[in-house]
Amino acid sequence: MEASSQKDSDAAAVRGAFDAATAQEWCRARRIDDIECIIPDQAGVARGKLMPTEKFFGSNPMTLPASIFMQTITGEYPDEDVAFIEGVTDSDLVFRPDFSTLAVVPWASDPTAQVIHDAYHKDGTQFDIAPRHVLRRVIKLYTDRGLTPIVAPEMEFYLVKPNIDPDYPLEPPIGRSGRPERARQAYSISAVNEFEELFDDVYEFSEEQGLEIDTLAHEDGTAQMEINLRHGDPVELADQVFLFKRTIREAALRHKMYATFMAKPIATEPGSAMHIHHSVIDMASGRNIFSDPSGELSREFLCYVGGLQAFLPRVICMQAPYVNSYRRFLPSSTAPINVNWGYDNRTVGLRVPLADPSNRRVENRVPSSDANPYLAIAASLACGYLGLVNEMEPDRPIEGVSGDPNYAFPRSILDAVRLLQDTPELVEIFGETFVRTYRAIKETEYETFMNVISAWEREYLLLSV
Repeated sequence: MEASSQKDSDAAAVRGAFDAATAQEWCRARRIDDIECIIPDQAGVARGKLMPTEKFFGSNPMTLPASIFMQTITGEYPDEDVAFIEGVTDSDLVFRPDFSTLAVVPWASDPTAQVIHDAYHKDGTQFDIAPRHVLRRVIKLYTDRGLTPIVAPEMEFYLVKPNIDPDYPLEPPIGRSGRPERARQAYSISAVNEFEELFDDVYEFSEEQGLEIDTLAHEDGTAQMEINLRHGDPVELADQVFLFKRTIREAALRHKMYATFMAKPIATEPGSAMHIHHSVIDMASGRNIFSDPSGELSREFLCYVGGLQAFLPRVICMQAPYVNSYRRFLPSSTAPINVNWGYDNRTVGLRVPLADPSNRRVENRVPSSDANPYLAIAASLACGYLGLVNEMEPDRPIEGVSGDPNYAFPRSILDAVRLLQDTPELVEIFGETFVRTYRAIKETEYETFMNVISAWEREYLLLSV
């Protein structure tokens, strides 16, 4: 009973009304030795410092160089100093903990806590290119109009055998039967049960951190899984996706597997998406604005879909952020290649699920699971917001299978970041500094990719050209 009460208390602490004093008492009661001070960077990677608890609660705030938000996924930095408008000295930023995210680190060998931090200039103003602040900036556009955006993410990922040589393709892991999957097992309960012990750890780790899993299912790909989260505040849900990725990877390592959120990790298998469900609540009445007072589909809903259709191709670099992301968008795959929409139709980019008027929503099926959740959600909300304020009309919904072969999206990350920077409405929302910085990071990553010779080139060009 005592252990159960402790877990309930730990879970209740997450998203609680903590301040420094109550957080310190919470850590003292759990004999926390160290605290992971976490910052999500532009890639959604957890950066930061590990601090002894006593030092963490000292008088000096944590500082780190501003270049933490300029680092590429390969650990490099763009040549041009686009991020440092205040100077090119890479001076320190001040990082302050958001105690509502305080939670234990359940896989740590010693009692350890974690807390997500926000970035500020020395004068106390927000560092606007930090992903959490980018998302808050978009949310404020809604709240200034008396609206509250609600989201519910879905994450797909693969379990694979450990792979220490990147020249070899990934393979499915061995389950409890002693055999790997050899065929697709969509929604198979027995296929999920092959990894029962791993998912027991995922649920236990999640409970200890106060993370809520709505459903778990086997997806279309071999050893591909999907976890759905409950709907709620966009920042809270982005935090949960960010923490879930860490949790699932750690649980997989405990069972001698890798969990990968690459968009297209295996050439012959479906890609992995991060679908985002959207609805918008009127703050005064509490009504879902996607339904009118009589419960019918509203004008605001259509405008929201119109905004997603018009602008999603222009923010695709934030929802498909890597070279690999664009391998997912294939005409013959289940991933969307355009922004058609339809009712309960999984062959289009924008699906309207069956729901009662209070739960009416639209599902953006475009983002890939490799996306930074803060930026992917911010981008999607920005598109819907522009549709609302500009009263944009969608085209007609698709009935039946969407056979439209036309790509609405750029085919490469280079074209995608240029399209974002060439869209004034989006530059105004995200800020010129963020857009220029993000473009510089992605262009640098692309140049690094171009230094790699692929197996395809050796196969077809080596002796033929």
